[in-house]
Amino acid sequence: MTILDHLPQLLLAWSVQAAGVASPGPGVMLILGVATTHGRGAALRLCLGIGGAAVLLAAATVLGLAAILSEARSLMIAVKLIGAGYLAWLAWGAFRKAAAPSALARQVSVPGLSRLGPVGLGFAMQMTNPKAIFFWIAVAAVGGVGQAPAHVVAVFVAGAFAISAGGHAAWALLLSSRPFRALYARARRGIEAALGVVFALFAVRLATSRI
Repeated sequence: MTILDHLPQLLLAWSVQAAGVASPGPGVMLILGVATTHGRGAALRLCLGIGGAAVLLAAATVLGLAAILSEARSLMIAVKLIGAGYLAWLAWGAFRKAAAPSALARQVSVPGLSRLGPVGLGFAMQMTNPKAIFFWIAVAAVGGVGQAPAHVVAVFVAGAFAISAGGHAAWALLLSSRPFRALYARARRGIEAALGVVFALFAVRLATSRI
């Protein structure tokens, strides 16, 4: 069978993924923190890491590994707690920047960025979100690509990377644009405080969610 035979399923799966990327979540909040602190280049490299994680999760989903992982309750709990802890760490960093004077705030980096780099940070963010596993199971189930030939699966995974990296890059371009950076300069403390609240809420929600 050709790729055209599977095109309806691929488009359906990709549309579900695109809807998720367009919805602001922890990844977009992290892009905001990196874009306003380290600039557009770092934010775009962060998106490459998020896209790389999407490739791994998409491939694992097609191979059935994600479904197996979703049944491993103890492992999923560990992933959930790691993700919640990291989001809490990001919240602390945002609150710290909000409380710092303007000159000092420029020196306060996003937690984990110096150790992992933008690409590694984006990859880690995506891989420590257990809901991403269930999301990709839903994408594969809707698209029905699990039983497709290898070349169709390769196209599906490549498309998943393009949508994830490209969609988040669009967020990075928006959040690092001159108008937004001008807004950030005027309302830095409020934006950072709001960012800290959002990260904290995500952390609490993730930590208390059921597996």
